Amino acid sequence: MFMIDVVAVEVIEGHELQLTFEDGLTARIDMDRIVASFEGVFAPLLDPVFFSQVKVDPELGTIVWPNGADICPDVLYSFASGKPIIVNGERVLN
Repeated sequence: MFMIDVVAVEVIEGHELQLTFEDGLTARIDMDRIVASFEGVFAPLLDPVFFSQVKVDPELGTIVWPNGADICPDVLYSFASGKPIIVNGERVLN
């Protein structure tokens, strides 16, 4: 696990976000690659106006939307850095 917080977010276009992490890494992330299906809590993210309401929650260290949807910061960092998430010696993401 990385345990590196997201410190800034900016909506680029569509479902793309520019994320900055506390270690200085900045990356453009396509949320279509991260959210498997925009259902349930993620369904409102299909609305561009709602999607653009994303913000950083400093307590959680990740991005959140007004309905409580959030993404694990380790998942975001894995996509941003290209580094896999390893749990108990096994690759679980990326």
